[in-house]
Amino acid sequence: MPPLRASEAVTRAVTDWAAARASPRDYDDAVETARAGFAAITGVPVSDVAQGATVSGLVGPLAAAVPDGTRVLVATGEFSSVTRPFAMQAHRGVRITEVGLDELAAHAGGHDLVAVSVVQSLDGRVADVDALCAARDRHGVRLLFDVTQAAGWLPLRLDRADAVVGAGYKWLLCPRGVAWLAQRASWVDGPPGAGCWPDVVRHGAGWYGTADRWGDGLYTPDPPGRPGPAGGEEAPVWFSHVGAAVSVPWLASLDADAVRAHCVGLADGLRERLGMPPAGSAIVSVPASAVPDAADRLAAAGISAAVRGGAVRLSFHLATTADDVEAAAVALRP
Repeated sequence: MPPLRASEAVTRAVTDWAAARASPRDYDDAVETARAGFAAITGVPVSDVAQGATVSGLVGPLAAAVPDGTRVLVATGEFSSVTRPFAMQAHRGVRITEVGLDELAAHAGGHDLVAVSVVQSLDGRVADVDALCAARDRHGVRLLFDVTQAAGWLPLRLDRADAVVGAGYKWLLCPRGVAWLAQRASWVDGPPGAGCWPDVVRHGAGWYGTADRWGDGLYTPDPPGRPGPAGGEEAPVWFSHVGAAVSVPWLASLDADAVRAHCVGLADGLRERLGMPPAGSAIVSVPASAVPDAADRLAAAGISAAVRGGAVRLSFHLATTADDVEAAAVALRP
């Protein structure tokens, strides 16, 4: 559920478009404001951040650029927007190995890249970022973190990663159609002890990434690009950035620890009511073995929840209240 100010901003943008009052240049400030918000909330330099529309669309060029035979380590059950771009490189000998989420750091040394969601989409488990960063320092393995299920409720400082990607339509409370990738210099240059990788070629690069996007950059085949990954951007989904420019900086301005305490407190409160141990995550996954008809019960109570891997997944954010926890607990009570 977005902040009211964000949905109102998008409504105004659509109204202006419908009345032919919109100008393409009008959206530039929103794109840059949202970009800066993502950088602030993930702890990466804004100069390293490129915008896009989807996680897989931003990861694809990274996967296409890794050397032949690259060994990629992922968590079992990892979201396919993280894994599939690399799986599509199997013809070049790129190999994916799955291990348990808690085993990633222990197995990192035998691989070239660890690609993992900081918070797992399937069940809300949280990856050990510190252990993975330590494994990077120890073994020279590159790290790609997806923050789609983490940024917005979990405090993040990911400046030690080689790439950070995230979609805005989840915890960052944006309209669907906006995502960001922070590609650090170390993605190519390598962490200590690792060799260089080829430069990333962004095959979808368009006019928006040029240094003079409203001038000569529109009509020449090879115009100068903006510095950094933003030079290879596709054109943004403007309305999505209008909403993102409100939601993301607002979230970045909040006390991240207080946001986590609110979200996790409610989630663990529900887990306690259901006889489940605390998990320290803002996501609660209720397996079918515990409540076989959980999805139907929640729907009957007017509660929206997703079904993932045969379990019902409930997500707690700033709009969620203790009354919502009570309603869900009553609906799921055996």
